[in-house]
Amino acid sequence: MTAKRNPKYGRWAIGLVLLAGFGVLVVSVGSLATNLTAPEQPFVYYTVALSDLPIVVTERGNLESQQETTIRCEVESRGYDRSGTSGTQIIFIVPNGSSVQEGDLLVEFDSAPIREALDTQIISHEHAQASKIQAEARYENQITQNKTAEENAALKVRLAELALEMFTDEASGTHKLEVEEINRSIEDTNNEILSSQANLELKRNDKLGIESLFKLGYAGKSELDRSRLDFLQAESQYASRMNRLKTQLATRTKKETFEREMKLLELHGTLDTARRNQEQVAVDNVSALAQAKASLDAATRSLDKEKERLDKLEAQLAVCKIYAPHDGMVVYQSEWGRDPIAEGTFVRERQRILALPNLSKMQVKAFVHESVLDQVQRGQRATVRVDAFPDRTYRAVVDAVGVVPADRGRYSGDVKTYETVVLIEGTVEQLKPGMTAVVEIHVDRIKDALAVPVQAVVQIDRDTWCYVEARGGVEQRPLELGRTNDKFVQVRKGLAVGDRVVLNPSLILERQERAEQIGPDVKEPAPLDEIEALASAAIDPGETASSEGAALRNSDAADARGEDRAGTPNPNGRPTTASAARGGRPRGSGGSPGRAPGGAPGGTGRPGGPPLRGPSAGQ
Repeated sequence: MTAKRNPKYGRWAIGLVLLAGFGVLVVSVGSLATNLTAPEQPFVYYTVALSDLPIVVTERGNLESQQETTIRCEVESRGYDRSGTSGTQIIFIVPNGSSVQEGDLLVEFDSAPIREALDTQIISHEHAQASKIQAEARYENQITQNKTAEENAALKVRLAELALEMFTDEASGTHKLEVEEINRSIEDTNNEILSSQANLELKRNDKLGIESLFKLGYAGKSELDRSRLDFLQAESQYASRMNRLKTQLATRTKKETFEREMKLLELHGTLDTARRNQEQVAVDNVSALAQAKASLDAATRSLDKEKERLDKLEAQLAVCKIYAPHDGMVVYQSEWGRDPIAEGTFVRERQRILALPNLSKMQVKAFVHESVLDQVQRGQRATVRVDAFPDRTYRAVVDAVGVVPADRGRYSGDVKTYETVVLIEGTVEQLKPGMTAVVEIHVDRIKDALAVPVQAVVQIDRDTWCYVEARGGVEQRPLELGRTNDKFVQVRKGLAVGDRVVLNPSLILERQERAEQIGPDVKEPAPLDEIEALASAAIDPGETASSEGAALRNSDAADARGEDRAGTPNPNGRPTTASAARGGRPRGSGGSPGRAPGGAPGGTGRPGGPPLRGPSAGQ
């Protein structure tokens, strides 16, 4: 009877055989820490060749519209809702998410309070306009009155001056003429006195003669009386003319002294009064005109203020209806502590009502790491891929690069990134704000560069090297690196065209680490899966050569998914630098000779991980 074979026992038997063979192999080749010429697992190789090395900065970001208008309530708060909050009520608003064209009505607010205030303001404006017209008429009339008063005052001054000149003129002045007239009267009176004196003597002689004849009896009584009367009349006439002469002489004296002085005082006083009156008229004119001008200015300012209120109300009435400034999609905006946007809602002045992004013009807002910021400049070409449409690519250009680190919240840690805006050229379709996009910024292209995949490079502290195929195994070769992109790094020194570098140096480093942990004299037994892998390699030795292309393809796929080379997702969606074991730490990007590109802080120390972060050499 044939016994049933236990697969478990058979597996352990194979394992023992392989373990024995592996022990013989270990004894024959020595420790891996000192002899790297016989690998225990198959290596994946890459043949070094000259090729163009595009230097690309790859970042993830979100889509947003190039042209986005925020619609706000421009109406002053005139009403109150049920809670007592002031605001303006929405009586119409287009549905959220609607596509509108330029000129379409977006929002309409309640305009009844504004219309009522506008009617009242129109009346106030008309009253102010009438007041201004009256003030203008008063001002013009005051100008005419001032001119008339000034001319009258000047005329009075001139008349007073002429009166004084006429009185004081030595040749033909009024005083001179009056004195000469009195002198002529005096001369006439003197002549009359002489005639009266002669007539008096004659009458006296007649009277004496008649008296003598009367005594002799030759004349009658009547003749005697008549002679006496004639004598008395002649004597009275003489006395009268003498008195008149005295009066004329006194009049002339008065005219030349008192009356002249009084007249001069009167004329000078009149002239001075006229001059003072002219000055007073000038002052009064200025004051009256200033008052009229102040009234006119006040009426003008009042009209301007009323016109300003009227224009403001008309403008407020105009903004009660908001029309689309351009084509776009309606997106409601909400504020904390206020009711959601809807018809009937009260909104405050300057409150955001909705946003109107133009979906035909889009851009990407990305955040560039500080290590590559100095290589990104405005105007550089870029390529954009949207996660929602992976089969599409869009041509773009860098529009703006931030100058201060972006504040991305507490989850960004110590990583410094700078906001960068990349404009997508032309018009697009089906893209929405907020979609995730990948931006590749083409910063440079190195012609005929000697480059190797980044997973082939090992960095420990300040040392950088790779493993190159040699006779009987591989050898460690130090490198001086140049610039890099997400997949390849430029080698300035250390390699030549045709060299075959190891793409999975982690096998060597892990074996070295285990050997150091166990000790130089103690051999660690190989795990069962490693033994089986060795067995498989021994059965199919051609697998090594075919693994090179598959490893590179898997590496590209991991880059596209934002994962590292081991398949672990990168939290930043970007590759990190391959580093070495035993506390190996990646170096920051600087592109100086002998340094590999920098990546995220810390590291697993295992090469073959994710590609390096962006361009880092030649900065």
